[in-house]
Amino acid sequence: MVIRGNSASGKSSVAQGLRDHHGRGIAIVSQDVIRRNVLRERDTARGANIALLGRIARKALDAGFHVVLEGILYADRYSHMIASLVRDHRGLSRCYYLDVPLEATLVRHASKADAAYLAQVTDNHLASWYRELDLLPGGLETVIPADSTLQNTVARILRETDLAAASPVPPPQCKPSQADSMNPLVLMSDPRVAAIPVRECGEPLVDLRDHDFRVDPRKQDSRGAFAHVREGVLARLEHARSLLPAGTDLLFIEGYRPLSLQQRYFTGYRDELAAAHADWTAEQLHQAASRYVSPPEIAPHSAGAAVDVTLVDQDGHELDLDTRVNASPEESHGACFTHAPNLSDHARHHRTLLLNAMEKAGFTNCGTEFWHFSVADRYDALMRQELHARYGPIELP
Repeated sequence: MVIRGNSASGKSSVAQGLRDHHGRGIAIVSQDVIRRNVLRERDTARGANIALLGRIARKALDAGFHVVLEGILYADRYSHMIASLVRDHRGLSRCYYLDVPLEATLVRHASKADAAYLAQVTDNHLASWYRELDLLPGGLETVIPADSTLQNTVARILRETDLAAASPVPPPQCKPSQADSMNPLVLMSDPRVAAIPVRECGEPLVDLRDHDFRVDPRKQDSRGAFAHVREGVLARLEHARSLLPAGTDLLFIEGYRPLSLQQRYFTGYRDELAAAHADWTAEQLHQAASRYVSPPEIAPHSAGAAVDVTLVDQDGHELDLDTRVNASPEESHGACFTHAPNLSDHARHHRTLLLNAMEKAGFTNCGTEFWHFSVADRYDALMRQELHARYGPIELP
């Protein structure tokens, strides 16, 4: 989201209002903070703040944040940077211009309680900075008139950017509470997952082996499909690595999985269950199988949206997380569940390190598999109460 307008038009208040509604997950990138406080430079066509604002916005997007870029951002100086952000962003982008007449701007400015600021920034300053309807070229912006209240402006932007119904799910605690234990885990077979629509963003698959990650070969295939993820997933993995303590690193095990392979995994496990439980119905088998393998029609791995990861020390030795990655509920006696009881202190500590780093980087954990995380797929969208997923099934080129 880009929010532009003259000084005292309400840009900062709108940005803060969006964050107040959404909570964590929104990054506010303010022109004033970067230009005046960080760089202490004048607003010129060659200002260093222009490129820096763009880079900060991109980094925040890559890390999984919604971004609000706000400032006067004169069209003749900042339009190229803004247009390139909108062009390159795979998700929804909206630009707004707060159109407030100079007279109203002066009244708003005079009502500020900061006497030192009022002494420093006078009406003459505001008049010299003022540009009437300084819109970006190409019809990028929606003009919001001066008679729109702060509440109405925030509500409109939330609605038009699909953030109105989106509120992040708080991260799970290391030990589930009594209330949590009374609520069943959301399985991949839950019909609410399949009901989430997909608005495919077209983001390509990239090979993690080209980006200095520790990649385990246990799931290696002839085409190297296992080492591929979406570009945005790569960025979040990089962020997650940066959040781990020194001497600890991610070990990447599997990412993209072709639909044909996903179908084979799911059918194979379902058949194992059928052999062991001859009295189970087809529905019971489907639901039980989905504790361990995602149904092919909604599988995050086949969208390039999911990763299986664990932790290693600085020498590449896997840390103790109690049971092996990809252990079934039967093999692990339930220890594959992220918040399984009766874990050792070491295993629980390591799981907490992994969970916290991945969730802070924007991933959602599947609670039946401590190693499985995804982002922007149907499961992640459901857990975050998003209106749609951005990643759907994709084929490796």
